[in-house]
Amino acid sequence: MHPPQKGDPMPSTPDYSPENREAAFAAFRAQHPCYEDTRILDDLRSREYARLDALDQVYLDYTGSGLYALSQLRRHMALLEEGVFGNPHSKNPTSLAMTHLVEQAREYVLRFFNASPEEYVAIFTPNASGALKLVGEAYPFAPGGRFLPAYDNHNSVNGIREFARAKGAEVTYLPTVPPELRLDSKRLRAELEHTQPGSHNLFAYPAQSNFSGVQHALEWIAEARAQGWDVLLDAAAFVPTNRLDLGRWKPDFVPLSFYKMFGYPTGVGCLLARKEALQKLRRPWFAGGTISITSVQGEGWHYLLEGAAGFEDGTVNFLNLPAVEIGLHHIAKIGIGTIHERVTCLTDYLLRQMSALRHSNGAPLVKIFGPADTTARGGTIAFVLNDPEGIRLDYRKVEALANRENISLRTGCFCNPGSGEIAHNLTREEMAAIFGRDEPVDFETFYEWSRREYGRAPGAIRISLGIATNFADVYRFMRFLASFVDKPHTALHKVQVEYPMYDLLRDSA
Repeated sequence: MHPPQKGDPMPSTPDYSPENREAAFAAFRAQHPCYEDTRILDDLRSREYARLDALDQVYLDYTGSGLYALSQLRRHMALLEEGVFGNPHSKNPTSLAMTHLVEQAREYVLRFFNASPEEYVAIFTPNASGALKLVGEAYPFAPGGRFLPAYDNHNSVNGIREFARAKGAEVTYLPTVPPELRLDSKRLRAELEHTQPGSHNLFAYPAQSNFSGVQHALEWIAEARAQGWDVLLDAAAFVPTNRLDLGRWKPDFVPLSFYKMFGYPTGVGCLLARKEALQKLRRPWFAGGTISITSVQGEGWHYLLEGAAGFEDGTVNFLNLPAVEIGLHHIAKIGIGTIHERVTCLTDYLLRQMSALRHSNGAPLVKIFGPADTTARGGTIAFVLNDPEGIRLDYRKVEALANRENISLRTGCFCNPGSGEIAHNLTREEMAAIFGRDEPVDFETFYEWSRREYGRAPGAIRISLGIATNFADVYRFMRFLASFVDKPHTALHKVQVEYPMYDLLRDSA
């Protein structure tokens, strides 16, 4: 949209006042009639997530973490209160009782994702990053082999490149294409054709970006496997609001994080692995719980257990594993399709409303990174705000103002540097200048240096929707966003940003 010409009417900011909310909700329902099919979630919010309204919280960081339902806690606590459970590595009554619950949870994880136990195995890990490390350290990378990650990968996937390079494999990144930040399909097909006979090659990409919410084609799984590639599908950001059917799609490795799906428990992730692909992995070490026998009197005298047991180092987080099954039952009872429908409706509303916000001179307030509509995209929206002169507002100060309004959003690079670099047009030469410095650079220094040198900086503001999001949440967020209309960037200079040091050092999820 071009700035209005002399004599043209100035754009007006929509009325997001509390008094206008009911009228806005009625208009929203008329535009999104399928929203009525998700009203079960409103009842669920009043019963299971009532603390959100009791504490006046607008939670828009579901990609960072899901929220737990009250009934999840009660069922888990009741189980622990009424039972006596021992370490599942023993064979006594309390241990056998725990073993039964662990294996029951394992079986239900496979069932939830329609993964045949004849084809897939569920390996419990501390988190999704732990699942990825299992693959990276044990995959048979070698000279002549390749690792093909995507620009849009989370850093826990990017880290696999260090294992690949250490073993002599070639590492090639698959770029994303702005403005929608979708992976370059032509480049992908060309890369998939480039392999050597007898080599091991791993293609890794996310089903949904944790940066922009863009969803990448699951059809690439079969296409890559047909050309001899193993496929690692990062599903951590996808599965909280979308169905992943492993009976239809057949990735070799799928890392998951359960707290991102339903909030509780933390400290439990999973690697869903095809048994055929799992047999290729060669672990560089062993730990308690992963071996059948070993000896200290000879080099290499140990035998790993088969299947999941050979990859679950030490004692699994056994008391929390029943809570995984409880959480999955909670999602299944609601229906992942219902959650998906609601998130899609509310995401569409936000994309339309955010794109329409303009300053009095006609300049847009919001720049969205990624798809501008809900076609092949999830409920994660990354964006920045510009003042009337097009000068970017400091997202750290926007977050500080959101905190005052009890709005939980996310800022930074979200542990996804590739999408951030492409979104902000940071070139290889510019990044080389950062990494060529004598001293290591933390994110805060990187941010300030980029702003000073290039007039732009990595990072964005991110909101993400989930199971308990309702219209009142997104309406209140739009009211907050509209407060920046016609506000110069200098108006934020006095906003104090106070973060503890560990927040400056860590930029994840």
